[in-house]
Amino acid sequence: MQQWQDYFKSNEKRFMDELFAFLRIPSVSAKKEHQQDMHTCAEYVKTLLSNAGIDDIKIFQTKGHPIVFGQKEIDPNKPTVLIYGHYDVQPADPLGLWQTPPFEPVIRDGKIFARGAVDDKGQIFAQIKAFEIMNRTNTLNANVKFLIEGEEEVGSTHLAEFLTKEAKLLRNDVVVVSDTSIMGLDTPSIEVSLRGLCYFEIELTGPNKDLHSGVFGGAAPNPIQILCKILASLHDYNNHITIPGFYDGVQQLTDEEKSNLNSIPFNEDAYKKSIGVTTLWGEKGYSVFERTGTRPTLEINGIWGGYIEDGSKTVLPSKAYAKISCRLVHKQSAENICELVKNYLRTIAPPQVTLNVKRLGGLGDPYYMDSKHPAFIAGTKAMEKTFGKKVFATRGGGSIPIVIDFERILGSKTLLLGFGLDSNALHSPNEHFNLACYEKAIETIPYFFKFFTEK
Repeated sequence: MQQWQDYFKSNEKRFMDELFAFLRIPSVSAKKEHQQDMHTCAEYVKTLLSNAGIDDIKIFQTKGHPIVFGQKEIDPNKPTVLIYGHYDVQPADPLGLWQTPPFEPVIRDGKIFARGAVDDKGQIFAQIKAFEIMNRTNTLNANVKFLIEGEEEVGSTHLAEFLTKEAKLLRNDVVVVSDTSIMGLDTPSIEVSLRGLCYFEIELTGPNKDLHSGVFGGAAPNPIQILCKILASLHDYNNHITIPGFYDGVQQLTDEEKSNLNSIPFNEDAYKKSIGVTTLWGEKGYSVFERTGTRPTLEINGIWGGYIEDGSKTVLPSKAYAKISCRLVHKQSAENICELVKNYLRTIAPPQVTLNVKRLGGLGDPYYMDSKHPAFIAGTKAMEKTFGKKVFATRGGGSIPIVIDFERILGSKTLLLGFGLDSNALHSPNEHFNLACYEKAIETIPYFFKFFTEK
C-alpha cells in the first residue's frame, strides 16, 4: 500500500539510525563480561517498542538475561499475532577476521555489516518497524504481542519456563519468527520445518596417565585410535547412520513433496564454490535439499586429545574427546535419540577404555507447519505481492528449539517468516544483512497481517 511505502521513505534515515544504535550494543549472551550490555540492550528494545506505539511493555527478569514483552490490543475479537525474536548475539571472535569492527555497523556494497545484523537484531527490528508503519498509518488489523529474549544464542535456557508461567499473557492465534532465511531475492521462500537437535561430548579414558609411545605403544590401549574407530563406525559406506533404530519414525517425502522441493532453482557448482569444495558429501540417494532439510544427521563437531602443540612429543594419551551433534527431522524425538545414541556408544566401546557420554545443552525437537495452514498461506501471498515471484516451501536445516515449545506450551503454530540469506555469514566474521532483504522484510510484514486477517 502506498501509505506504507510513504511512511517508510519519510522515516528511512531515522530507522537506520535506530538500527545502528541497536547493533552497537555488544549483547553477547554467552560471555559474563557482557552482563550489563544485556540489560542495556533489553532497555533499548523496550524503547524501540514504545516509540513504535506498543502500549503495554514489561521487562521480565530471569535467572539469566531479561525477556522483553510488549503488546497492543486493538480489538479482543480480532486475531492476535505473537512476534518472537532475540536481542542477544554470538561472540564476535575471531576479531582479526572482521573487515570492520563487529559492533561498529557500516553499510558496504549494499549490505549492513555488524554482529547481529541479520541474526537476529536486523530481522526483529524490521518486525518492530513494520508494526510502527501499520500503527502510525492506522492500518493495523490485528492484536500484536512482542516476545524478545536475550538467551537464544545460548539455548533459550529460561524461556520455556517463562512460557509456562505466562501462558495466559502470551495467548495468540499464531507466532511469527523472523530468524530464518530465504533462498534468494530471486527465489523467495518460507521454511515449513526446522530440524531438532541433540548434542554430546564423548570422553574416552585408557591408561591412567599419558605414556611413552615407544615403551608402551603396541600394548597399551590408545584412546584416540579407539575413538576414531568408534566415530568412523557410526556411518556406513553410503553415509547412512548405523545406530539401530535411529531412523525409526523418519518419513519419506511423498512424490509431490519431493518434486516441489527439488524444483527449487539451485546451482550446485555455485554452492560448492561458496564453501570451497569440489565435491559434495552426504547420504547416498538424496539431493542436497533433502540431505539438509528432510534427513537426520550425525556430525562430528570436534575431536581432540594427546599432544597438539608445536613440535613433537611421542606420547600415548590417557584421554580422547569428541563432540557430536544430531539434527533430527519431523516425527523424531530428541529425548529418544539422545538415549539411543548414548546407549549405542556404550555398547560398542571396547573394554580397554572407559566411556563417558555427557549431553550438552537442551534438547530440541523438530518442528513442522503444514503449508495449508492459514498463516503459511498468508505469508506466501505477502511474499508473492512484494517479491513478485513464486514463493517456495523449503525445509530448514537448522534448529530453533523454542519453536516446538510454542506449540507444546502455548498450542501455537509458528510461521518462519525470515528474510536473511544463507550467505550472510551468520555466527561468522563479517556477518551482514542485505539492504534489499531488510527493505523487503519491512514491506512484506504488513501484507502478511493484511492477508492473515482477511475473511
